[in-house]
Amino acid sequence: MPLSALPEIVEDRQLSVTTLNWIDDHNLWNLWVPRDFGGLEAELLDGLRTLQSLARTDGSLGWTVTLCAGANYFIGNLKPEFAAELFIGNRVILGGSGGLFGDACKTASGYRLNGQWRYATGAPYLTHFTLNARLLDNGKVLNDQQGEPKFSSFVVPAEQVDVTYDWQTMGLVATATHSFTVQDVDVTERQGFHYETVFLPQAIYQLNFSVFADLTLWVNYIGMAEHFLALSSDFVSSSHLRPLQETLTHANQMVETLATECLQVVSEKVTFTELLVTKVHREASMSVAHISQAITAIYPYTGIKGASQNSAINRVFRDYFTATQHHIFTA
Repeated sequence: MPLSALPEIVEDRQLSVTTLNWIDDHNLWNLWVPRDFGGLEAELLDGLRTLQSLARTDGSLGWTVTLCAGANYFIGNLKPEFAAELFIGNRVILGGSGGLFGDACKTASGYRLNGQWRYATGAPYLTHFTLNARLLDNGKVLNDQQGEPKFSSFVVPAEQVDVTYDWQTMGLVATATHSFTVQDVDVTERQGFHYETVFLPQAIYQLNFSVFADLTLWVNYIGMAEHFLALSSDFVSSSHLRPLQETLTHANQMVETLATECLQVVSEKVTFTELLVTKVHREASMSVAHISQAITAIYPYTGIKGASQNSAINRVFRDYFTATQHHIFTA
């Protein structure tokens, strides 16, 4: 996907207006959204390459677009009438938390939400927040057949959410991945959705969501590592860089191989097996571990520049290792 040159991104507590306008101009929040709803309707491999190129440019940029475009991906799970009303003709940036940190109490018209959720990337500029909440009826938690709490995901307008500005990490600073609170907010049934219920026919929405999440995050690690490699090449010997180069070559090959395998499953209209879902996650996790080891091996050779907080290579290092703390790749 061709993108125009991006103005320099200065490390700050959130993305600048200039950067946000650039994202808007390229419609990247809607990378996966169908054209009928105002999106780019990217194919999987093209979309992954786009996210990787953004991460290669700047870690916070790539991570923010990945997570928010990944939340806009939920358009495939929204009830069709609500999806059309929400997206068509509107600027929509979804984002939120995948954690189950709140409750949804049944009311006559829907649910009343209460809770506090962590790690909402892009919190200051989201138009709507997504969240998971346990389902309660008359104050009693509803359980499924396995005895686990039933839950639903919901879309809540930003004006009904209180953001707690608590993102204080060494890297990915501008992702502004803050916590948020929802208190006694009433939502209708149509604002609820489930990851496994899909309404849109496009191939991208037939992917297993865990696979989609693994692939889109994986390319961010690769992109940031490619940036680290490029910066290191100015003052680190090629012999020290070779293990990272080889690791990244293998990682790129595996992303394309596994993404193609997943698209084949979709084209054949068969169900994703647990074996394939586990395979993608295992390969992604091992790949990130190997990339981390290779970067760590190079870092001592980057000198004071690598240790200087105002240097580009230090920033990429901090961004990358902050990203490695995402629960998907530490579980």
